[in-house]
Amino acid sequence: MPIIRPKIKILDEEHKRLILEEAKSILEVQGVFIENQEAIEIFNEHGIKHKDLRFFLPPDLIDKCLETVPNEITLYDRDGNDHISLKEDNVYFDPGSAAIFILDENTGEIRDALSKDCIRFSKIVEQLKYIEAQSTSLIYQDVPKQAQDWHRLYIGLSNCYKPVVTGTFRKESFPIMNEILLACRNSEEDLARRPLAIFDACPSPPLMWSDLTTQSLIDSAKYMIPSEFVSMPLAGANAPITLIGSITQHCAECLAGVVIAQLTKRGAPLIWGGSPAVFDMKQGTTPMGAIETMMINIGDVEMGKFLKMPTHAYMSLSDSKIPDNQAGFEAGMGALLAGLAGINMISGPGMLDFESTQSIEKLIIDNEIVGMVKRLIRGIEDYGTPFASEILNEYSKKEELLSHPSTLKYFRKELFLPSQIIDRMTRDSWKNSGSKSARKRAKEEASKLLSRSPIKPINETLLRELDKIVKLYLK
Repeated sequence: MPIIRPKIKILDEEHKRLILEEAKSILEVQGVFIENQEAIEIFNEHGIKHKDLRFFLPPDLIDKCLETVPNEITLYDRDGNDHISLKEDNVYFDPGSAAIFILDENTGEIRDALSKDCIRFSKIVEQLKYIEAQSTSLIYQDVPKQAQDWHRLYIGLSNCYKPVVTGTFRKESFPIMNEILLACRNSEEDLARRPLAIFDACPSPPLMWSDLTTQSLIDSAKYMIPSEFVSMPLAGANAPITLIGSITQHCAECLAGVVIAQLTKRGAPLIWGGSPAVFDMKQGTTPMGAIETMMINIGDVEMGKFLKMPTHAYMSLSDSKIPDNQAGFEAGMGALLAGLAGINMISGPGMLDFESTQSIEKLIIDNEIVGMVKRLIRGIEDYGTPFASEILNEYSKKEELLSHPSTLKYFRKELFLPSQIIDRMTRDSWKNSGSKSARKRAKEEASKLLSRSPIKPINETLLRELDKIVKLYLK
């Protein structure tokens, strides 16, 4: 058993309580702006006071809604097998969603994404050991705009068996996406019992739930499909410059989402998440690799854990435009802090340039980073005393411990054994193998992964059903 699991915290219990109480007060006094007509009708049915489209949520209603949110969510793969459990401090990673560009590893150019890029990306995600979920990673332009939401889901599920993080940019997309998900299950009840997808729902800071995102939250709740809040306060621009102020605003926006979902259907599964940032005062950008952005994320997640909800954050990404040193240290720091914080679903491996670009090279490098993070949070094992004395007694007899029974028994468990992406060769061996950079090795690894057979090939009957749905709606 681990002696202790390494962890990190930035908020004490008193400040979590104060943040929660202030967030409730904000919703009661300042209210939340609701654009969606169905949500307005639900709020009116429950007698929630409002002024025009601004609704004032009473604290006791928020508390009642929090009581019915599930504490954990199990996600199942395309074939219906349980895959990951979002609870407590379990940590899982997925590539971020909805980048509009791809860094072409063959030309080195950032360009508009195409559907073939999404296919390649999904196939590689399936092969990566430490990335447990896929995402609708790219928005591509070679299908009609009205098809982009559901077509990405079709591409993902056709080429990768892992559960998927997705979302909608058009209200009309949800029924089609739900139909695609239902093709992978026996019934609506089966899909609710064995969820395959998470739908992101992004409130608009400050304190607004737009028509589109509210409808996604309501539709998902009706079918008991997990929704993941992606609140995006931008400290210094549309949120307080203080980190604790942004955490408080994030809390208020997510609490409003809890109320919308639970009033739609009690027990609807929810994930407390976000993609906050600080505003870069020099460049006017939203740096996801800034240490303050990571600190806000950790604070947000600590509030989710305080409320006993599954958690999410956008971390392990970089603002660099290529997989260079900056991309490495920003992705590494983000992944490490996210793992230490025990975030259940971490979105970001593969992402560059303020979440706008996906990179297969970075995705493959990030997979190694995630493997190291998982080794760290597994902690130091206690195999029983004595810890070293008996082994050291053997050293004096053998003058080496490579062949000692304990070495042979434990080295695979104790050591993270990286792939060839990580250079641990001697200098001569490195030179003899071509003096390649990590990026070059990742590019070569991409070709190898794409040449492999799927780990879990899609059932032909299911593939035909998915193709049938796509042909119907593309018409």
